[in-house]
Amino acid sequence: MFLSLRSDLMSSCKPIKFTEEKLGQAEKTELDPHLDHLIARGDSTKNWTEKILRQTEVLLQPNPIDHTGARIEEFIYDKLDKKIPSRTTNAELLGQHMLDAAQEFGPETPYGRTLITVGEFQRKLGGAERELLQTSAAAFLNPLRNFLEGDWRTISKERRLLENRRLDLDICKARLKKAKQAEAKASAAPDFQETRPRNYVLSASASALLSEEVDKAAHELRVAQTEFDRQAEVTRLLLEGIGSTHLNHLRCLQDFAEAQTVFYAQCHHHMQDLQRELHRCVNADGIPPPSAAGGSDPASSAFPSEPLTSEAACSSQLPVTGSRKAKVLYDYDAHDASELSLLADELISVYTVPGMDPDWLIGQRGNEKGKVPVTYLELLS
Repeated sequence: MFLSLRSDLMSSCKPIKFTEEKLGQAEKTELDPHLDHLIARGDSTKNWTEKILRQTEVLLQPNPIDHTGARIEEFIYDKLDKKIPSRTTNAELLGQHMLDAAQEFGPETPYGRTLITVGEFQRKLGGAERELLQTSAAAFLNPLRNFLEGDWRTISKERRLLENRRLDLDICKARLKKAKQAEAKASAAPDFQETRPRNYVLSASASALLSEEVDKAAHELRVAQTEFDRQAEVTRLLLEGIGSTHLNHLRCLQDFAEAQTVFYAQCHHHMQDLQRELHRCVNADGIPPPSAAGGSDPASSAFPSEPLTSEAACSSQLPVTGSRKAKVLYDYDAHDASELSLLADELISVYTVPGMDPDWLIGQRGNEKGKVPVTYLELLS
């Protein structure tokens, strides 16, 4: 009888499985609303940073083949921990082709001289573009790329750990819940103390085991909750750093816009100089300008006399009678003794003389006098 009783007791002491969690059935622990907001903002920052970075790279280097090759080259030099060499831009290559063609056709011919003139300015434009690429990479692209490859990877790693801690916590909650349900069900069963003392012994043993399982599940839940709270705090602190990232990217964006401003101002300045050189080449070679053949002057139409102020643009098209004041828009360095150097934002007196090129005026500052380009001025009423 003792052996039979021991056998029944051992069979009742088999490990009891309380989890029985199935995918999608476990209760999901909700995150703190503030942490949820930080996670959403972090995801948005990561997604838009990737898009802005990718599109900026396309803008600065639009050729897909060259762009891909450039990225591979950057990857190789980055792995070798070496500085990426400065690449020749397309405009510089075009300028060099024009200079080589001028040597082939004869640098003393009208076509050869014009090729040399345009080629030299193409190389200047290419140099300005290379400076823009280098400045933009250092001031804008690299900080965005460093965020994605550095800070965001760390944040993603901690978020994965947080998700694992949350799954562990959910499992512990479900395990404790089932253990309590089993204990409650056992305590509500009929008591066979009077009629079946043997079953009473078995019931007491099972009740003890159930109580032990509840205590164990409660302890595991407390440990899981502590680990989850600790990981949530680490993740929260990292995600709150996104605010500092936004401020850093704001400064980088301002630097990028400033680099573009300098680049386009240089391009405008070079093209104005090229326009004047082409006019001189036309006059020296006795070739009629395009406007004399019935067409419009492409250089003049491409650069209106006042691009920023419509009122000044209209007034500059009218003949200037007498002396009037003008505000200088950009710095201008005189190319010869007949021209007057200008400083941005200064006020000078200007007037015209009969037969003068409409793209130029006579500027006067005190006793200094010389030709100034209309495109660098805002005529005041």
